[in-house]
Amino acid sequence: MHLSWEYPPVVYGGLGRHVHALAEAQVAAGHDVVVVTQHSGDPAEALDERVNGVRIVRAPYEPMRLTADELLGWASGFNHALGRAALQVGHDWHPDVVHGHDWLVAHAGATVRAAFAVPLVATVHATEAGRHQGWLPGELSRGIHGVEWWFTFEARRVIACSAHMGWEVTRLFDLPPAKVDVIPNGIDLAAWTPSSRDVAQARARHAAEGPLVVLPGRLEWEKGFHTVIDALPRLRRRFPGLRLVIAGRGSQRDDLEALARRRRVSRAVTFVGWLPRRELRALVAVADVVVVPSLYEPFGLVALEAAAAGAPLVVARTGGLAHLVRDDITGLTFVAEDVAGLADAVTATLRDDVAARRRARTLRAELARDYTWATVAVCTQETYERAIVEERALVARARPRRAPLVLDGNLLLGGA
Repeated sequence: MHLSWEYPPVVYGGLGRHVHALAEAQVAAGHDVVVVTQHSGDPAEALDERVNGVRIVRAPYEPMRLTADELLGWASGFNHALGRAALQVGHDWHPDVVHGHDWLVAHAGATVRAAFAVPLVATVHATEAGRHQGWLPGELSRGIHGVEWWFTFEARRVIACSAHMGWEVTRLFDLPPAKVDVIPNGIDLAAWTPSSRDVAQARARHAAEGPLVVLPGRLEWEKGFHTVIDALPRLRRRFPGLRLVIAGRGSQRDDLEALARRRRVSRAVTFVGWLPRRELRALVAVADVVVVPSLYEPFGLVALEAAAAGAPLVVARTGGLAHLVRDDITGLTFVAEDVAGLADAVTATLRDDVAARRRARTLRAELARDYTWATVAVCTQETYERAIVEERALVARARPRRAPLVLDGNLLLGGA
């Protein structure tokens, strides 16, 4: 049983796409999978249905509130709703493992684990401290960090999406390294291969006289989009007519638009908002370069998706991105927030298209070998099996033993 605060059609970022792909890969491997998540609020959306073999149980609850003052209160109520929905599943189905994704389902995960007497596995997709470059700047951040610590403590095993993330969670939450399994995100190459018709439409819509730079992802500070806009004036001097297309939504959109005006490049920047997969994969496929400038990136799913579509990559040398993209082999890299370094990496990519496409082909071949969802599902199953064995061993050790009965100094009955 997966517990996730997002799952299609409710998708805010990479977490929802991850759970969706993993659940369907597990079904394809022969497992019986239930995902418990939030309802979108659309009256036409079913509360309990099966899609592509996955049973999806949706908890009716108010839409997520993104303001800091309301987030913890919203999360508390959401966990109660999610937990109730999960326990109702138990009337006709019993999980072997409960798999919770991030802190927003922590309390529901602990409740469901206790109710079903099965192990809890926690995937930490990101940390609050990591999003703030190692700091916990306020009461909200400290509250979230506390829930994250408790979530990983309560879990029998913890999954991290990259070696960097594995190091981060062991350091932040005092976890024994042996409790953490590193399992990367996966990718469906076929799903990220656009049709020629979609590519032609995307080229007609977005390409112009100069190079096309695409920036996909959530519009949040830690994603580093401001670095690209800061670099845009010098890139435009080197490549007149260069255009930047930003695909995504988030709290920083107004700030990014204001920054583009201050840098006098607003006419060269197009904000297209959130795009469905079909349009996004065509957009990144026609890009001359896709930039992922994150300040903090546990893995870098958008980079994986762009690589699957065949796009040349320029990424910040941080977190999981540093493991996915090797400089001058599978892409070009720069130090996060280094405006000049970013501009130089983009310039080198645009000036040598042959080398850029060669790096893109190398990375895509690695994805086909090492990053399939079938492989991720197998690795996740191995984590489940370890969690089950460890849980049973712990229960056996904790079972009370009967004291021996002794009469006149003679042992009559040994303990259990």
